[in-house]
Amino acid sequence: MQPKHLTLVAALLAGTGVALAADQPVVGLITKTETNPFFVKMKEGAAAAAQAQGAKLLSGAGKTDGDNAGQVTAMENMIAGGAKTILITPSDSKAIIPAIKKAQEKGVMVIALDSPTDPADATDALFATDNYKAGILIGQYAKAALGGKPAKIATLDLFPGHPVGAQRHNGFLKGFGVANAPDNKSNELGRSPDVVCMADSFGDRAKGQTAMENCLQKNPDINLVYTINEPAAAGAYTALKAAGKEKNVVIVSVDGGCEGVKNVGAGVIAATSQQYPLKMAAMGVEAGVNYAKTGKKVSGYTDTGVTLIAAKPMPGVESKDVKTGTDLCWGKK
Repeated sequence: MQPKHLTLVAALLAGTGVALAADQPVVGLITKTETNPFFVKMKEGAAAAAQAQGAKLLSGAGKTDGDNAGQVTAMENMIAGGAKTILITPSDSKAIIPAIKKAQEKGVMVIALDSPTDPADATDALFATDNYKAGILIGQYAKAALGGKPAKIATLDLFPGHPVGAQRHNGFLKGFGVANAPDNKSNELGRSPDVVCMADSFGDRAKGQTAMENCLQKNPDINLVYTINEPAAAGAYTALKAAGKEKNVVIVSVDGGCEGVKNVGAGVIAATSQQYPLKMAAMGVEAGVNYAKTGKKVSGYTDTGVTLIAAKPMPGVESKDVKTGTDLCWGKK
């Protein structure tokens, strides 16, 4: 039988443990999918930040890119699980807004990561790459890489109406020097006489390959390919190689994952704009923990940075080499 004072101490310690568990900040993370390396790394970053700050992380995702219903269900489950902050990469920038409003009405802070809602102020804050700038950087590089040759461009986009897809596409046109390229507020894809084919890739390698095959049927003389991300770029390269055209086409992209940077080094992709999912996730968790402790919400847009990575530098275009890209990349090295 324990002495009374030890029993009392044990009871006090048990009570303290319960209190600590009850006060533990709960942060939710909802990504577009669980398979894209970008979102895998984002989840890893959020988990590490939550562990370091004594928070509990709940995670969920849509089944595929564009699965709004899956994200809504994940959000409802997280609210029921006690999340006071939810970080989300919206699959459908408009359809998710009613679910976000319901969460906010219950006192939940909602932060968009990587992708804004439409309108952007539907969330409390946005931590993301400047996607328009990412597009401008690869547009400038592509212009220099063509060396004055007439451009025949294929754009392998995300899918219609998504802000990230529009900002990268339109930024690329702006960087390439298209006079009437839409600004960074437009969610409509800009056009140009130089763009001979536009196709949706959904950011997927297989769909990117199919899109490129279709574009080559439409115009076999394509010499420049813009892709929404590096999986789509890898698919485009596969199609070009099968057609024996890979050596005469410049491919530019956005992401900066380790696989994509390897492809820059291998000459598959000429240049990519690297973004930083770990930083987005860590900042989001930190903001969530701070909200739980102080009640202070974050607001507005925070730029998490972008760097142009290229194997071959071009005059007048600032870029970093493949080694730098590898040091900063995410995914399996």
